[in-house]
This record gives sequence, structure tokens and C-alpha cells, in this order.
Amino acid sequence: MKAYNKFMERFWLIIAILVIILVTYKCFTDSFSRWAFYYIFGLLALFTWFIRRYMRQRMEKHNEYLDSLPKK
Repeated sequence: MKAYNKFMERFWLIIAILVIILVTYKCFTDSFSRWAFYYIFGLLALFTWFIRRYMRQRMEKHNEYLDSLPKK
């Protein structure tokens, strides 16, 4: 599960960067008013990356806590 979480975290960061770069390129080549709305998809991907990162770190801390408990 740890590898999957790291992979998905990187996936959303890459998607966010690619979408923002692509929309910026299209804003300069076509028109800003036509493509500006699509920045929302890059921001959503960036938000998803932040959430996945936060949850992964939280899960790792919780697993460390569970490992530190005495075994019965």
C-alpha cells in the first residue's frame, strides 16, 4: 500500500503540472478568455496531490504509533 500511495501522489503532481503548463500554453496561443476556465482542473489535481500527501503522512505517523505500542 505504501508504494501505491507514493505512486498516486506523484501521479497527481505530474498531472497538475502538465495541465497547468498546457493551459498556459493554450492561453498564450489562442485566447486567455477561452482557456482560463481550464485552470480549475490543474488546481483540482494540485488539491488532490495535497490531500494524498497529507493522508500518506498521517497514515505513516499512525503506523509508527501502532508499532511503538507494546505487543500483547
